[in-house]
Amino acid sequence: MAATLELKYFNTFWLKKLKNVVGNTPSAPTVPYNNVPRAYTGVPAEDWYIEESRIRGGYNNTTVDFGVKAYIVEDNAINQNRFNTLIYSGIFNSRTGVNNTNQFSVGEDITRSADPANGSIQKLYAEDTNLIIFQENKVSRALIDKDAIYSAEGNALTTSSNLVIGQIIAYAGEYGISEDPFSFAVYGYRKYFTDRKRNCVLRLSRDGITEISSYGMHDFFRDKLSNTSVSRIVGAWDIHSKNYILSIQDNSISQQIGENGPATPGPGNDIAVTLNGSIGDIQPGDQIFKWTLAGQIVGEFYGTVVSITNYGSPGVPAIVVCNIVTQIPAFGVIVFQRKPYITASFDESVLGWTSFLGFKPRFMVSNGSNFFSFSTYALLSPSGANVSGIIFQHYTTPYGLFYNFSSKSSVTLVLNSNPSVVKNFKTLNYEGSPNWTLSSLEASSGDTVFPVNPFLQVTSLSGLESDLFSNSFKRKENKYFANLLNNSSVTQGEVSRSSISVVNGTFGGQSTGVKGFYSTVKLETPGNQNSQRELFSVSSNVVESSY
Repeated sequence: MAATLELKYFNTFWLKKLKNVVGNTPSAPTVPYNNVPRAYTGVPAEDWYIEESRIRGGYNNTTVDFGVKAYIVEDNAINQNRFNTLIYSGIFNSRTGVNNTNQFSVGEDITRSADPANGSIQKLYAEDTNLIIFQENKVSRALIDKDAIYSAEGNALTTSSNLVIGQIIAYAGEYGISEDPFSFAVYGYRKYFTDRKRNCVLRLSRDGITEISSYGMHDFFRDKLSNTSVSRIVGAWDIHSKNYILSIQDNSISQQIGENGPATPGPGNDIAVTLNGSIGDIQPGDQIFKWTLAGQIVGEFYGTVVSITNYGSPGVPAIVVCNIVTQIPAFGVIVFQRKPYITASFDESVLGWTSFLGFKPRFMVSNGSNFFSFSTYALLSPSGANVSGIIFQHYTTPYGLFYNFSSKSSVTLVLNSNPSVVKNFKTLNYEGSPNWTLSSLEASSGDTVFPVNPFLQVTSLSGLESDLFSNSFKRKENKYFANLLNNSSVTQGEVSRSSISVVNGTFGGQSTGVKGFYSTVKLETPGNQNSQRELFSVSSNVVESSY
């Protein structure tokens, strides 16, 4: 039935418009409006003002009361930090457009706490009707709109419940995500993350939690994750290659200060930079910055170290091959800054870590069938453009290019047939693209070989004759092979070899092969390639040592 409510308070307002301007000279209002305060200028003006119907109303009153408002005052307001507690709000109805996510009912039990002994909640992930909770030292799942009861045999039976957040059930194993939520990645029903406190990389799937770092990389990740210099761990799922990508990044380290000799040329690839004195422990990938007398980096970025030609010695200059983006002035004081990192990929199809990758991402993300990453440094590209935080699409041409800087591709492998037999490795053979080079080969005895240049297609008779005596790969039946020319010094008691001189790609004498139980081989391709370089298999012709 309808109800009648007596209105005890009312008020009315009269909105008036006053236009009393002639030309550009405003005139004051006449009675009864001559008491209206106005700030006149020399331009035409239109004024509005409000007149209240009640005589007690004052012109200078700033507000008008709209009546009594119901509210609650918390006399002892306390800010609580509940690091292990979940809370839920109202819902957003996508059908009606009603958004109640800002409402938290005080009349209902809307919180659920995880075990505080397992540390703070670092990550939440919703999957089906479960909410997966990643704490520092534990991984659990909270049942949503359901609960679990247990039979006499201890089996869990799921039942419906009026609780939004039901029972929290922990996964087996003393694992957590530590304080690295950015290491989390998901594909399908597989979740990947790291536990720095236990020095392992983990996968959560239907079969529970598995240490995937134990697939051939247990010692590596144990040493890497236990390093206190690790400052950031980033993970993502690479939808293009179907791999889990993990980047473990250390704090920046400033290395030896060097003084450049003559001024370097302008931007370009692989420019030799000559330094006065030794450069110490500098590695490819280190970056060169300007250095002030106060001993700090001022932000001017010169380039990235590509290779080391000469580390230098007293009276002998050091020579560093760099990708220069900004000219280094003559005798400019520079610093080599290293930001160590490893970026590795895990392949589920082989259950192993298949590759180290040559980029250091800030973030990574898959979108559709493409994989993207964001650069870490505030750098300049070879074109001079600032590439700080740029998004980079992987698996595009030119290959071997990350954040506008080229990087060489390499494959390191071990030849170890008949491990208990000392062998003489005579040749190196591979199947794949023609542009691979042998950058290094070292046997277990310490013997090394000269680098082998890539195969070069020749069409003339003179070119063929020169190629026969060059230290490079030869092609036969669509396979590539090269003799291994020993580059080791003669040891005591060893029969002296003929001297080898490598001049203009030719060599004289006979001294092939290296001895050892096994040999470590590194094959490379140049960076910034316009096409893919494939490598199917690598082998060596060996003979058993005659000892």
